[in-house]
Amino acid sequence: MRKYFSLVLFAHSIFALPFAIIGFFLAVNTTGHGFDGLKLLLMLACMVFARNAAMAFNRYLDRDIDAANPRTAMRDIPAGRISARQALLFTILNGILFIAATWFINRICFYLSPVALAVVLGYSYTKRFTPLCHLILGLGLGLAPLGAYLVVTGTFHIVPVLYALAVLTWVAGFDIIYALQDEEFDRAHGLNSIPAWLGKRRALRVSEGLHVLSALLVIAPMFFVPLGVFYIIGVIFYSLLLIYQHRIVSPSDLSRVNRAFMTTNGIASVVFACFFLLDVVF
Repeated sequence: MRKYFSLVLFAHSIFALPFAIIGFFLAVNTTGHGFDGLKLLLMLACMVFARNAAMAFNRYLDRDIDAANPRTAMRDIPAGRISARQALLFTILNGILFIAATWFINRICFYLSPVALAVVLGYSYTKRFTPLCHLILGLGLGLAPLGAYLVVTGTFHIVPVLYALAVLTWVAGFDIIYALQDEEFDRAHGLNSIPAWLGKRRALRVSEGLHVLSALLVIAPMFFVPLGVFYIIGVIFYSLLLIYQHRIVSPSDLSRVNRAFMTTNGIASVVFACFFLLDVVF
């Protein structure tokens, strides 16, 4: 089990999971649908299964690329801790479990489950043909708040769409920062990314622009649903942490990329979700 948790980097669930919880309790708090513990558990199960499938498939598909890149050569498949066949079977199993879980939620979640899987699995191909791959990754994680809202209500609404777009721009922005480490490798091997396309300095400007959009998008729900002072505090913390990660990374100094990628963004999503829940409670 530890090997598979390492394969899918289970800790990275911290990025999208808090926004899924926001989508779920947004629906509970602003619609006539009451809290349903079973639906919450099914939603969390869907998050885990979709995340496992997406990450395992990415490692399976990129195994030769990872083996050639000194930064990623010690990942589980190139290092021989898990075979490519095991990773593919793990992907298929989690995809089936994801679709099965949606069957017990509602009809629209079940019907849309193959679409969601197509997005999160399809991302792994995009680096081979477009530098906009970061946006596809953001789209995959951005489905979390929208999907969680659908779990409760079975309908769409503008506010979870705003949160989905906020996650899309946030994730794409920090994935560009993470991709700075592989600019030369990607360019040399014909792989696409914003840093390989535009260079480090302009890629960071694109990342900054996406994060400005993300901050504006988490403000926008205040115009549609009643949100109070705790939510405002959460928005401020979220925005400050976005600014912070751009302060610690520069084109000439990538030594703190991992701090910007994992620690800062993990804290940003958790803190923001906590303040949202405080606002809902109080």
